[in-house]
Amino acid sequence: MKQSILSASGLCKSFAHNGNQLHILSGLDLELYQGEFTVVMGVSGAGKSTLLYALGGMDRATAGQVLYKGENLVTMREKKLAALRCGDFGFIFQQMHLVSNLSLYENVLVAGYVNRTIPGETVRSRAKELMERMGIWSMGSHLPSQVSGGEQQRCAIARAVVHAPRLLFADEPTGALNRKHTTEVLDLLTEMNRQGQSILMVTHDTRAAVRADRLIYLADGGIVGELQMPSYTAQEEKSRVNQVNAWC
Repeated sequence: MKQSILSASGLCKSFAHNGNQLHILSGLDLELYQGEFTVVMGVSGAGKSTLLYALGGMDRATAGQVLYKGENLVTMREKKLAALRCGDFGFIFQQMHLVSNLSLYENVLVAGYVNRTIPGETVRSRAKELMERMGIWSMGSHLPSQVSGGEQQRCAIARAVVHAPRLLFADEPTGALNRKHTTEVLDLLTEMNRQGQSILMVTHDTRAAVRADRLIYLADGGIVGELQMPSYTAQEEKSRVNQVNAWC
């Protein structure tokens, strides 16, 4: 039986626009499960990123609940939310947001040091281990501007998981990458998931979406489709792409 890690119910998000209320999420219900790779798809403007940020405590929903460990993120105090984002949650963005005047290694370290519950020696050891695993340890002293986009995103992934989050949120993590670097990043995320990492990823790219165990399709502020898939294998990628395209 799957173990729930986070649940949303009646989730709403609205914005004021030209004197009117623009409803992005309308009473959405969603459950995320331990060890599952969940992907949210939908057309541009469907609210994919809005949903991810609401679930991850980066933005507050207008109404509804996001329950994590029995507490509602929608009403949680900002200080506690910040601690949650630096602790149990990890984030990967389309634009890597690496600190330009810090080396790759320092970028990863900073994210670990922000979580004050982890000893510095553990942070340094884990940062080295992650960067070795992602093939970027040899360029740890390089600035972000001195490496490729794929290498920058691998650094961003290491930064996102250096504090061992329970749940990893990825917002279009391959959106700014070429095909080769996209495959590298997706392979890393797939490997991490197989080692037990829970992932929620938003994407419009079918090639990225087929890595999922479960696909969610978002439209008109709610979930209009859900597709369960077997574990990803490279040999079956083409058939999975065809299946997802037909489903969408």
